[in-house]
Amino acid sequence: MVNENVSLSDMDIQWHPAFYAAAELELSADRLALDFQREYNLSKKPLQIDLLVIRKLEDARIENEIGRIFRRYNIVEYKSPDDGMTIDDFFKTVGYACIYKGLGETADQIPIDQLTVSLFREGYPREMFRSLEKYGLAVKKECSGVYYIEGLMVPAQVVVTKELDGGKHRSLRVLSRNALEEDIRGFVEDAQKLTRQGDRANVDAILQVSISANHGLYDEMKRRSPDMCEAMRRLMWDEIEAEVREGKMEQARKTAYKLQDMGLPIDKIAGAVDVGSEIIQEWLAERAVLTR
Repeated sequence: MVNENVSLSDMDIQWHPAFYAAAELELSADRLALDFQREYNLSKKPLQIDLLVIRKLEDARIENEIGRIFRRYNIVEYKSPDDGMTIDDFFKTVGYACIYKGLGETADQIPIDQLTVSLFREGYPREMFRSLEKYGLAVKKECSGVYYIEGLMVPAQVVVTKELDGGKHRSLRVLSRNALEEDIRGFVEDAQKLTRQGDRANVDAILQVSISANHGLYDEMKRRSPDMCEAMRRLMWDEIEAEVREGKMEQARKTAYKLQDMGLPIDKIAGAVDVGSEIIQEWLAERAVLTR
C-alpha cells in the first residue's frame, strides 16, 4: 500500500524491485512471449542476475523497442539513479551471460546465439561508451534512449531511461529522483486502465519508489490537483483491500483456533467467524500438523 507522505532516506529506497515491476509493465504487451525471473541465481553461491527474461515464444515479434533485441535468454542489469555505470559493469554483465550459458545441464544447452545483454541506467554513460569505443566496439543509437553495442559475440544494448519516449516508457521514466510531472500524470492515467492483478502490484511497487524519491513533487501535485491524489488512491485500492482481507482472515483463523479449544464443532466455528466450513477444516488440519 502506498503511503503518500512517507519520506525515505537515500539508502532506504528500494530501486531494484521497482525496476523489475517497470520492466514487466514495459513489456506487458508481450507477456505471453516472455517469462520474467527476478534476481536469478547463477549458482548456489550468491551470484545474481538482476533480471532474467526468457522468451517463451520464439516466433513472437516483440513490439516494445526495448525488447526487439531479445533472443531466447536475456540478461538484464539495472543501475539505480545513485549508481554509476562503468566499463567494468558492462563486462561484468556480459560475464553473467557467459556464466549463465555455461550452467546448462548438457553441453551447449544454452546456445551463445540465443543470449543477449541489456543494461539500464537513467543517465547517459558517456565515459563507459568512450571506453567501449576505445576497445574497438561501436555504440549505435537504435532509437531514443536505446543504444546497441556492436562487435561482441553476444548482442548488447544500453537503455538510458531519461531519453526514452515519454509517451511509451513512463514506468521507467518515473523511476528517477527528478521525475517530470507530465510523466507521473501519464503513468497514473495509463495505470488506471490496467486490470490484471499482477500489473496493479507492479504499479504499486513503482509508485512506492517514485513517491519516496520525489515526495516534494508529489506533495505539490496533490495540493494543486486533488484529482491526482484521488486517482492514486483508486489505483491502490485493490492492494489496500487485499491487505485488509488478509488481516481479517488471519484474525478469523486465530478465533477459529480458540473456538476449537472450547470444543465447538466445525459448523459452529464457521458460522461464528463467517468463513466457509471447508476453509475451517483446512485451518484446523494445518494446526494439527504443526502441533504434532
